[in-house]
Order: sequence, then structure tokens, then C-alpha cells
Amino acid sequence: MLIDFFFTLKKYGLKVSPRELLDCINALNHGLAFADMDAFYGLSKTIFVKDETQYDKFDRAFADYFQGIEDIDFLSQLQKDTQLPADWLRKEFEKNLTAEQKAQIEAAGGLDKLMETLKQRLAEQQKRHAGGNKWVGTGGTSPFGAFGYNPEGVRIGQDSSRQRQAVKVWDKRQYRNLDADSEITSRTMQLALKKLRKFARSGASEQLDLNETIAATAKQGGMLDVKMAPERHNAVNVIMLFDIGGSMDDYIHLCEQLFSAAHSEFKHLEFFYFHNCVYEHVWQDNERRQASVVDTYQLINRFGKDYRLIFVGDATMGPYEIAYPGGSVEHWNKEPGSAWLARLSNHFEKIAWLNPQPKEHWPYYQSIGLIEEAMDKRMYPLTLDGLSCAIKEMS
Repeated sequence: MLIDFFFTLKKYGLKVSPRELLDCINALNHGLAFADMDAFYGLSKTIFVKDETQYDKFDRAFADYFQGIEDIDFLSQLQKDTQLPADWLRKEFEKNLTAEQKAQIEAAGGLDKLMETLKQRLAEQQKRHAGGNKWVGTGGTSPFGAFGYNPEGVRIGQDSSRQRQAVKVWDKRQYRNLDADSEITSRTMQLALKKLRKFARSGASEQLDLNETIAATAKQGGMLDVKMAPERHNAVNVIMLFDIGGSMDDYIHLCEQLFSAAHSEFKHLEFFYFHNCVYEHVWQDNERRQASVVDTYQLINRFGKDYRLIFVGDATMGPYEIAYPGGSVEHWNKEPGSAWLARLSNHFEKIAWLNPQPKEHWPYYQSIGLIEEAMDKRMYPLTLDGLSCAIKEMS
């Protein structure tokens, strides 16, 4: 079995050798993983992957080889306790509303009211509903369900966003990691990032220092005196926080280009993911993010003030997600996102937010204004000009 798995990894472009295969077999012989897919995933990833840029390739190879063996459920405890029948959320029709009809539909009255009402609906509802304005169902104007319309609602059983107005999302989310091997079709992004570089000598003496060699040779009366110097490396430390999933799916190719350019330009680069707004934790692996998260306080305690902090996200979300406890669409956050943005802004001296959404659209989203305010106006469009302005701010 492991030989076929090994060749699957090679097929997906991972740099693996028979040495790693033998190490994996040896680890299994010692009982480090047995009849446990999660345990084998962690063990094999530790052995076969030597570079974080290979995580995405490994995950795709792993999913391909073990497809269908185990379905891992990452739903919250509420979702475990309240399993909605799949038939209730089956899409049969989708109601098309005119602008006048949409204007007549009123919001439920805020996040707390929505969650209280949803709890009542789940306790009372006994059957499937479609096209209505009250129950959990499909195709209607109810604030609860899928494939309908409501200015404030809880999306349930819908695989992707449509109106992008949901306050809460009741669904398992699985995202794809950004790949550092993404081909850069334009060098403008990379050239802009070069402006942030500051070089310093570090490491062992491995590089010929031509100027010093000429000077020393001259002092020796023409006798060759070779001088070596450590290689020059980019001394700038960078942390990048990528918004992933939801409306950011529209910009994933652009973000992959940025990620690839930054990965090639900065020796000291740390990257993490978040969804919509930063809260009490971030993560580095989207496929395993429920089991392996990083406390946001660790970013403050682990990395010094000299790190440049770059957020990448469209800042398009419900204002509740920024301004209210419990506003996150994925979990119950004890503190609002604005509190975490303030902590990060107060710690890191050089900070910027890159927004891939066209700047002319920004005024139409209240959330973008809130993020701009929290970032002290240090939000820039993810264009060549915007990137250049952000680099200038952080230099």
C-alpha cells in the first residue's frame, strides 16, 4: 500500500525519496499510527514533507489516494447536536425577486435576534419547507436556509455564497492552501516587493568579495589575496495573513501570485490564514485548521515589533463580524474582530492591509470602512500602485 502511496506523492510533484518511504514504514512498525486516518495523515506529512510550500501538493495527493476511506466531520458541537435532514435543504427551485420585492423584506433585527429566532424555529419545525418566509428551508425569503433571499440571515446547506449577506454560516468549510509554486504571469508584483528588501551579510563566508580582494591584493604589492564574505540576504521580516474562503474565492489566483512573489523575495516570511476577520486564532493549514490552530497572541509574543505585518483580504463581510462579540460566521468569538486588529496594530509598527477588491467598490461595503478605520487608513488596493504605496508605508 505504501509503495502506491509513495508514487502518488511523486505524481503530485512532491520531492520524496525512498529514504522517507523507509522511515514511514519503520514508524508504522513501531506503532506510531495504527487504524487511525488522522494519525497516519500527521505522521506521513511529517515524514514526507520538508517544506511548507509542499503542503498543498501533499494534501491533494493524500485526498486522491485515500478518497472515500473516511469522511472527517469538522462541524461544531451545535451542528452535531442538531442534525438537519438533508431533504429539508434540497434545492428544487430558486425564487427570483424584483428589486422592489427585495426592498420590502425586512431584516430580522440583529445577530442576537437571529440566533434566538433560529433556536425557536429548530424547536418547532417538523417538516420540510420551500419558498416560505419563516421556516428553515429553500428558495424563499426566510432568514434561515439556502438559495433564498433575506437582507440578514443564517445560511444553511448551501455550498457557496450567492447574495453575500449571511450573518452566520452553518456549514463545514474546507479551503485550499495557497501554493508557492503558482506561476507568476507578471513580474510587476515581484518588482514592487523588492522595494521592501534590506540586505545584510549573514552566514558563513561563501561569496567572493571582489572589492576587498582588489584592495588587499594591492596592499600586498600585487600578490593575490582572496577575500570572502558571507552572502547578502534580505534582512526584512514579514508576516502575511491571508483571508481565505467565501468571497475571497474570486481572488484566489491573484493571492497565489502575491504569495509566490513574497515567498521568493523574503527569506524571513511567516504566513497564516484567517476567514473574513482575525479573531483569537489563525492557522497555517486550511485542510486541518480545526485541529491545528495558532493563538493570535502567539503572533504578538513570538514575533518582534520589527516584523512587517501584511493582511490580504477583501474586507467584505457583515459589520457584526468586526464590531460585535459572537459576530463571526463560523464560531462564537468572545471579543470583536476590531479588538484583535487593535492588538496587532499596537504591537507591529509597520502594518498594511491589501484589498484585492477594486477600490471603486469599497464605498458600498460598510465592513471595508470599519476595517479601514481599525487599520488607521492603511488599506491599499492589491494593484501595482497600491502595493507600491503599501511597501512605502512599511519601509
